[in-house]
Amino acid sequence: MNPRHALVGLAPVLAPVLVSVLALAAPAAAHASTADDPGVRPQKTHFDLQAHRGGIGMTTEESPEGFAKALRLGVSTLELDTHVTKDEKVVVNHDRQISAQKCRDTGPVVPGDPMYPYVGKFIKDLTLAQLKTMDCGYQQLPGFPEQEVISGFRMVELKDVLNLVKRFNAKQVKLNIETKVEAGAPEQTAPRELFVRRVFEEIRASGIERQVTIQSFDWGALNEMHRLAPKWPLVALTNYDFLQVGKPGASPWLGGIDADDFGGDFVKAAATIPGVTTLSPVYGFPQNGKISDPNFRFYVSETMVSDAHALGLKVVPWTCDDPATIEALMDMGIDGIITDYPNQVREIMAERGMRLPKSYRGR
Repeated sequence: MNPRHALVGLAPVLAPVLVSVLALAAPAAAHASTADDPGVRPQKTHFDLQAHRGGIGMTTEESPEGFAKALRLGVSTLELDTHVTKDEKVVVNHDRQISAQKCRDTGPVVPGDPMYPYVGKFIKDLTLAQLKTMDCGYQQLPGFPEQEVISGFRMVELKDVLNLVKRFNAKQVKLNIETKVEAGAPEQTAPRELFVRRVFEEIRASGIERQVTIQSFDWGALNEMHRLAPKWPLVALTNYDFLQVGKPGASPWLGGIDADDFGGDFVKAAATIPGVTTLSPVYGFPQNGKISDPNFRFYVSETMVSDAHALGLKVVPWTCDDPATIEALMDMGIDGIITDYPNQVREIMAERGMRLPKSYRGR
């Protein structure tokens, strides 16, 4: 056969292939041109989208329905808080003292219970049964007008959330579990060793410990967790004030570390904690500020991020909801964000061409 005739005969077959190749090449060329532009930062393909308390801008905080909604939406990480009760159960709740803004009493667990009413009491002084009597979904949390209220919600245990993730078969999702030991007022939470041990035991019993990171403002709790689970990745939280820069002696929050020995440098100080893989600072001041506010200033900076990366550490600030502020943080090179509105951050990620976390359907 004449070679020219052969090529002509193959043209209808080759044409669609050629179009596909060109279509694939175009984005690559566009990416290359973007990478060559020094004014455009390369977009991260693995960005840790963390749903703060399950995404309290979307649903009653730390409820099974909230965590499930975040899984269906598609997040990298479920962020949650733990406390230990009087009968040594690990519950998922942000506040060490029961907030009247979030929970209301419905009646004592037994007639004449001297601890009743329970609202206003510390979780460490109440049993799981006492906590379960309270309605913690009786109203929408002020400041979150889009929040779906889970009417009649009862506080859940850590094992309930771990089991929820297993039911969803959400193997790519992490759980960033905070041990909320109150180092500044240790009498208000369960003792550190007991607290950490019980959280460790619940996670280990779940069988999905490889999907867990442990975070804490109390770096002493991180040290204790590392002793129990040397291979578990740890996250050092700070709100800056806890570093107590310029004050004599070590801050009670830093597990024996004096930030002044490191020139007040959060990155250098936290990097000395064994097992730490991620730094999680407040993103700026005031704590809920926006980049558009005249008195706002960032705590996170490109220098902080580059210094952390040089030490092999990630930077995932908390808890930012303003889109413009989040985008500015992304431009600094952060590795993720803790947010009340993971749905809004997904939109930002999509607009920037970033890889979106997998969404899951429950079983």
